[in-house]
Amino acid sequence: MANRTHRYEAEVTWTGNTGSGTSGYRDYARDHDVAGVENSGKPVILGSADPSFRGTPQRWNPEELLVVSLSQCHMLWYLALCAKEGITVTAYRDRPHGTMSENAEGGGVFTDVTLRPEVTIAEPERVDDATELHHEAHRLCFIANSVNFPVTATPTVTTPSAE
Repeated sequence: MANRTHRYEAEVTWTGNTGSGTSGYRDYARDHDVAGVENSGKPVILGSADPSFRGTPQRWNPEELLVVSLSQCHMLWYLALCAKEGITVTAYRDRPHGTMSENAEGGGVFTDVTLRPEVTIAEPERVDDATELHHEAHRLCFIANSVNFPVTATPTVTTPSAE
């Protein structure tokens, strides 16, 4: 298959002007809206900074969204690979965890993200195969291949309990 290029576009609009703009560090909210462009029909994501940086706790922050992006990418590759291999996934849930370390200047870096997918499959004899496919999903994930910190997966694959 030939290499293809994909472009992604969104609109980020700051909504945190409380009346005096950025006249001081404590004088504005970090709230913003993330939306699709030109009638995309996508719902608006309410964003802010992490509460540690004066953000609104009820809104998604960029650090959370990075961790979520890694989880989504892994899940979507995993589901596709299972379908291709004839493994029936009946449930999938992940509770990813990311760690970010601040430096003396106030910036920082992610040091790691751990994905913790909990997967249920229909075929008890395929648990080992289904577990192994997480390695391939990780290898193929666009987002994991684009970050400069370790991303690991500690999956659990089970089958429905006998009734």
